[in-house]
Amino acid sequence: MSQSNYAVAGRSESVLATNKLIRNTYMLLSLTLLFSAAMAGVSMAMNLPHPGLLITLVGYFGLLFLTNYLRNSIWGLASIFALTGFMGITLGPILSTYLSAFSNGAQLVMMALGGTGAIFVGLSAYAITTKKDFSFMGGFLMVGILVAFLAGIGAAVFSLPGLSLAVSAMFVLLMSGLILYETSNIIHGGETNYIMATVTLYVSIYNLFLSLLHLLAAFAGER
Repeated sequence: MSQSNYAVAGRSESVLATNKLIRNTYMLLSLTLLFSAAMAGVSMAMNLPHPGLLITLVGYFGLLFLTNYLRNSIWGLASIFALTGFMGITLGPILSTYLSAFSNGAQLVMMALGGTGAIFVGLSAYAITTKKDFSFMGGFLMVGILVAFLAGIGAAVFSLPGLSLAVSAMFVLLMSGLILYETSNIIHGGETNYIMATVTLYVSIYNLFLSLLHLLAAFAGER
């Protein structure tokens, strides 16, 4: 086989591997989102209280590290469902609060959900169709997320609503960038594990939804 034939075969194998990774990632992402939504519904139906910031952070990071550790085994699938299920349980009380505190709470939730879906689909489609490399955003996103995360904790601890709104606006931009970055990683080989790709996209969607909901409630909600 000539060198050109080897190159063509190599590109074909690379395309097939990328397509398989995209298919597995979006299939698992769909399942985890459905499972998370179901757990949120169960949490709301049982009227469970929110576990609090500390338990939420410990549970989230603990399950996140476990998923990363098990990412190359079948147990990684169980771990990612444990993570997304836990996040769904913590989401239920938050949604209940919005639904009870605002006369148009259901409308706000649906608007946030629709906005999240539109942003995710639009950005994912853009990254996939254009095949642009957004890897240059990695450092900026890491620093931005760390700053926003610490600012969010500060806003929660010291009850600073203005800072909380600013953090939500930052997270909308950062999570949108993270969707572009991770989708680009999948396409260009920066991410080859569909479990970790799913985790990143799920976290982006989760935080994007909550941030949009917070902003909508602040600017369009009626108590």
